Amino acid sequence: MSIQRNEKVRRAFSFATTCLLWLAYCASATADSIDEYIHAEMRNQRIPGLALAVIREGRPVKVTGYGLANIELAVPATPDTVFRIASVSKQIMATAVMLLASEGKLDLDDPICRYIAGCPESWQPIRIRHVLTHTSGLSREAPGNSPFKVESDMDVIRRAFAAPTLSKPGDQWSYSNLGYSVLAQIISHTSGKSWSDFIAERIFAPLGMTATRTTDFIEIVPNRASGYQFRDNRQRNVPPLLALRPSGAFLSTLRDLVKWDAAVTAGTLIPNAMQEQMWTAALLTDGSSTNYGFGWWIDQVAGHRRVRHGGTNPGFRAEYARFVDEKLDVIVLANGESARTDEIAVVVAGHFIPGLSPEREIIALSPSALTAYAGQYRVSEAEVLTIAVDGPGLSIQSSTGSSQFRMLPETSSVFFISKSESYVFIREGSTVKQMEVRNGTAGSLGPAVLTAQKVQ
Repeated sequence: MSIQRNEKVRRAFSFATTCLLWLAYCASATADSIDEYIHAEMRNQRIPGLALAVIREGRPVKVTGYGLANIELAVPATPDTVFRIASVSKQIMATAVMLLASEGKLDLDDPICRYIAGCPESWQPIRIRHVLTHTSGLSREAPGNSPFKVESDMDVIRRAFAAPTLSKPGDQWSYSNLGYSVLAQIISHTSGKSWSDFIAERIFAPLGMTATRTTDFIEIVPNRASGYQFRDNRQRNVPPLLALRPSGAFLSTLRDLVKWDAAVTAGTLIPNAMQEQMWTAALLTDGSSTNYGFGWWIDQVAGHRRVRHGGTNPGFRAEYARFVDEKLDVIVLANGESARTDEIAVVVAGHFIPGLSPEREIIALSPSALTAYAGQYRVSEAEVLTIAVDGPGLSIQSSTGSSQFRMLPETSSVFFISKSESYVFIREGSTVKQMEVRNGTAGSLGPAVLTAQKVQ
């Protein structure tokens, strides 16, 4: 038996073993401190339903659902609930490109115009690796983009032909969903089939990801979660988005993403060297780091290396984080627009990695103390924040239409939503004059990143 065949057998065995372990741990899950934390955060963040997986050294130690996938029908969220995973999809799109590269069907230094008919002159210097790493200079979205308009990837791309690029390729980092439409077209051109069919056949089917598919609001999708926004003190359904964008293409379940995690860990789809390349931050032409690889963010939390990606769609939030040195992976899927899934993943990981997430004490304030902060705070001519008393804390809601969030008091003037940022109320004498958003806790506040003057 050849070395190459031995390696394939080893990977297949590792993948199968991980899946069996997942079933065993799923069956033996019991309530613990993580459950208590999740339930508390679902109340504070007004999350209807959530699915959580924790994978430690390749072994799933927690795979479970909480709350409701559908409020109106009282359907529980489970590991089989289908969520929109939004931009977590980017790592799957990027892996499809790497699959084709591993087979010699494309090169990451190929110009994208080799695969895009009618490509404008300004796009000629752009290479595939620039698009993967958001260093292409392409805009975030194509001009005239509408989430309610059904159109082909090439129609989206053509609308961007006349728009100026933001920078020379490699000079700046700028997040570009448009770039992932370009990648989708490259996959289709190179494979000779639609990118969705290629990914279904080469990734989802071999891994047994039977519930994962491109987003579709017309077809019947068993176990699909409904998406919600909490605003004006109540939950609301979000309208379906008709457009399919490769940048946030897929529906998936926790059960399927555990299989995806096992395949990524075992190197089932692409060689390990290529996976490491995906997890290496791209450098700009001036030598500075982008903190972004191929469909993955690369950063640190409290000194611990992490590769991750989040996802945001109306009514849904997702997070997939891998703490590299500790071999700890956390996946969080939620059907509430106000969910801070990135923060939840860090705190859950902190149950296994001491000191990962800062501890923040919640104090009790009287209703009169809370009422002093209620009112309107102007950020700009276009945005006003409404602060109101909300149970043990304060709610904050923007006039721009985003979700309503609850802030909890750490001191008499410092509140927090996530553990890494603070909302600080500033007084002149006894009068509240403004609110500042700062990084850090009450004991280690950084400079203001946003200031809002109280106007009412």
